[in-house]
Formats: sequence, structure tokens, C-alpha cells
Amino acid sequence: MKSLIFSTVSKTLLPLLILFSLFVLLRGHNLPGGGFVGGLISSIAFVLHSFANGLVNTKKILRLHPGFLIPTGLLISILSALAPTIFIGQPLMTGMWFDSQLFGTIGSSLFFDTGVYLVVVGIALTIIFTISESA
Repeated sequence: MKSLIFSTVSKTLLPLLILFSLFVLLRGHNLPGGGFVGGLISSIAFVLHSFANGLVNTKKILRLHPGFLIPTGLLISILSALAPTIFIGQPLMTGMWFDSQLFGTIGSSLFFDTGVYLVVVGIALTIIFTISESA
């Protein structure tokens, strides 16, 4: 679609939607949201941008193939699930909390949700980009 208004709005909405998706990711353990919903919002931002500005321009913004995010997210999620077993001898996916001077208290569920976020973004963008390239 070659609309000046759509193109301009999509360039403005991309960073806002990414920021909102990170907000949803970070608040997701205690309130509705999390990695899955945040990943979908982030994917929608890139899909909107690709519809307005073309797939090539959107891929330039991403700088890496979205398929790379899938194994990275899986690795992060698996490591966060195994961490309690490895480090403190607790069952899988037991919540662990880390105190940080910079960020405050961080839970292991945040790492799991971050992995889910990356997997969802990777899968959604890989599917959408593959369909867009073949059309």
C-alpha cells in the first residue's frame, strides 16, 4: 500500500508499539500480559510497518532474520526453567528472585517470559514475512 499517511503513521507507531509491548512483557507476571501478548504486539508493529513501507525496509530495521529469535527465545526459556534445579536443587520452574541495585527485585519468571516473547516474535514474523515474499 503506497499511502503517505499510512507510511508516516506506521513509522511513528513502530517505536510506540514496541515500547508498549515491552511494558506488557514487564508487567505480565503480576497482571494480565506477559511474553505471549507482548510478542504479539511487537509482531503487529513490524507487520504494520512492512505493509506500509515494504518488506525490505522492515527487514533493514530488524537487522537479523526473525527465525534467529526462535532458538534464542527457546534457550532463554529452557535455561530459566532449569535454573532452580541446577542452582538451588528445587523442582523445575520454581520461582527464584534476584536482588539488583539497578533494577530492584527480578524474578526468574521474567526470563521465561522474555524467552516466550522472542519465540512469539520470531514465529509470527517468520510466517508473515514468508507469506509476504511468496505473494
